[in-house]
Amino acid sequence: MSERYDVVIVGAGPAGLSAARAAAGQGARVAIIDDNPRAGGQVWRQGPRYPAQAPLRTLMDTLAPDGHVAWWQSSRVVAPLAGGELLIESEQHGGVRVSYGRLILATGARERLLPFPGWTLPGVTGAGGLQALIKGGVPVRGERIVIAGSGPLLLAALATARHAGADVLAVIEQASASALARFALSLTRTPSKLVQAAMLTRGFAGLRYWTGSVVREASGAGHVEQVTIRRGERELTLACDRVACGYGLEPNGLLGESLGCAVAARGDGRALAVDDLQRTSVEHVFAAGECTGVGGMELARVEGSIAGLAAVDAALAARARFAERARWRRFAANVDAAFALGEAARAVPPDDTLLCRCEDVTIGAVRAHANWRDAKLQTRCGMGACQGRICATAARTFFGWGTGAGVAQAVPRPPLQPAQIATLIEAAADS
Repeated sequence: MSERYDVVIVGAGPAGLSAARAAAGQGARVAIIDDNPRAGGQVWRQGPRYPAQAPLRTLMDTLAPDGHVAWWQSSRVVAPLAGGELLIESEQHGGVRVSYGRLILATGARERLLPFPGWTLPGVTGAGGLQALIKGGVPVRGERIVIAGSGPLLLAALATARHAGADVLAVIEQASASALARFALSLTRTPSKLVQAAMLTRGFAGLRYWTGSVVREASGAGHVEQVTIRRGERELTLACDRVACGYGLEPNGLLGESLGCAVAARGDGRALAVDDLQRTSVEHVFAAGECTGVGGMELARVEGSIAGLAAVDAALAARARFAERARWRRFAANVDAAFALGEAARAVPPDDTLLCRCEDVTIGAVRAHANWRDAKLQTRCGMGACQGRICATAARTFFGWGTGAGVAQAVPRPPLQPAQIATLIEAAADS
């Protein structure tokens, strides 16, 4: 089975949906591919008790009536193919080859998890992972939850958990109080964000909000029962039922890299490099949103609009959005500066702590090697189900691997996702 579109967009979050609206509004035939059953991405994730939010409903309403947009939901990109095609695996149709005139990558970001003793216990998740579980229907009413790590995602997780009836005992933020004070002052230049922060936190009423603090250990008999937190020189222990710990987000550029798109350093990570019109280094391939650098929902939306317009050669209309993009990029830079990981967050855990939970490889086994490639070859670290999405990021954060200028990076090889044999056979059909 093969389908052809003017513009194919991978990702149905704020960036992807905004790109679709912009391109379809110019009369292009557009396809949106997303691995979730509902549109919205992580920011606007829907669930049994979480209907579509107003911004998502507005976007969906503008996309629905004109017939220019085809939806490929519950579909994953397995591999890029020659000649401007993608091999996807659809829950409904199986293996399908989708060809495009222009491709827009809006693949978002994934959560950065940094291992600590006990992080593999049931009840320990990422902060964004906690949000996804709650919105997916996992009951947390009455549970004692500690949310930890760094960045605005902690506040979003706080609001979601409270809304679901959880007892959030504390928010543990690794950034210093002085860094957060400077960030709070900068919010006066974006009043909408100041209001949003107040709504998410309720002014931190009835809540411990500890800055300059990190999780050191989670413990329990078969399930997390308590968490140990380092605050400066002190250690404190809180009894709890869940721990949600995430240290910001990592751009999700796997598909772009497999297409040969150039990458650029973005803070502690790597993101797809784009020009003013959101074009990547590969002809006819654009990128928008957090796969080009984590910057928040507002920046993702305006970048998506620019990419969608540029992809259909409406450059003049795209350039009209540059000032708005610049404003949100300044905000993103303030976020990066305020929540940059400090020494305590980067401290390497004890050697017996698991780094790669897929292959049961410890910190000690990995740190015995000079680089990620050697560690992977000798220990199988990064060769499990997640394909290094967690442990490779953690190794880079702890050991600095792969962060220097000119460091060679392996190009991801297909299949990019687990796939059925029938889907892989489809790649050879009519070739």
